[in-house]
Amino acid sequence: MRRDEIQEVNERVKQESVFIERLRQEIAKVIVGQNYIIERLLIGLLADGHILLEGVPGLAKTMSVSTLAQAISAKFQRIQFTPDLLPADLIGTQIYNLKDAAFKVKKGPIFANIILADEINRAPAKVQSALLEAMQEQQVTIGEETFKLNDPFLVLATQNPIEQEGTYPLPEAQVDRFMLKLNITYPNRKEEQQILKRMAEVGKKIKVEPVVKPEEILKARGVINQVYLDEKLEGYIVDIVMATREPEVFKIDVKDYIEYGASPRATIYLALAAKAYAFLHGRGYVIPQDIKKIGHDVLRHRIIVTYEAEADEITSENIIDKIFDTIEVP
Repeated sequence: MRRDEIQEVNERVKQESVFIERLRQEIAKVIVGQNYIIERLLIGLLADGHILLEGVPGLAKTMSVSTLAQAISAKFQRIQFTPDLLPADLIGTQIYNLKDAAFKVKKGPIFANIILADEINRAPAKVQSALLEAMQEQQVTIGEETFKLNDPFLVLATQNPIEQEGTYPLPEAQVDRFMLKLNITYPNRKEEQQILKRMAEVGKKIKVEPVVKPEEILKARGVINQVYLDEKLEGYIVDIVMATREPEVFKIDVKDYIEYGASPRATIYLALAAKAYAFLHGRGYVIPQDIKKIGHDVLRHRIIVTYEAEADEITSENIIDKIFDTIEVP
């Protein structure tokens, strides 16, 4: 891409990203701090990627997602995942109509733009399988009929750590469908005091106004596709993902700690997320720092560690750190 073309994309990014500030301000009415969560939710929204949020209860995971949804003029559905949830409760079912002597489809809550799958790891495998088709194909099958889902369609799922009682590990195939996995931590002291001042009132509810239309998001996605990613940076992304599968080729001593490396989907998502990150920061081109900033969120749930790693208390985060420290930045 020529310099003048990059400049043109830069101008388009500045024009089409104006709504981001409106969205941030509306979300900030409710959410204190948590810039990391908000920025990553926006990346998922802009890059058309589902997001998994993990953290102990009470860290505003659900509130962050519902506040984002309220700030967008789109259909929002919260689905509480429980051990007794059935696939029909999610996607819908066929009901026999005595009057017409025929089956009629009753659509489930999955037919919305933004889905909050709350405590996703509390539901059984059948429900996870039903959600898998929706996430990957943006369609669901009820009986013999297949229905397209709305556009944009985004699954924002929360889960408590696996150690919490009554939770189950998600299937690897499903975890891989999430573009980003966010690890949510406690707020700092200053933020906690702000939360206290803002929220410690009985029955207080802060009204969030819809300030963004789905059309603006879809238009922004078109601009993100044009964000320039240099060929050297493409090679950098490929090297990072390849290093999770064959670390010895890159002289990274973690082979015994990796059971499975990241799939090709990680390569695609890392590029898309880096472009969306550049867009959020008003640039029409990707820089290496964009890839580094978003890399952990794209890779942490795609590297399956061995028992040896667990015994040595080595996590996927440690492995990603080593990879980023070793792979040369172009």
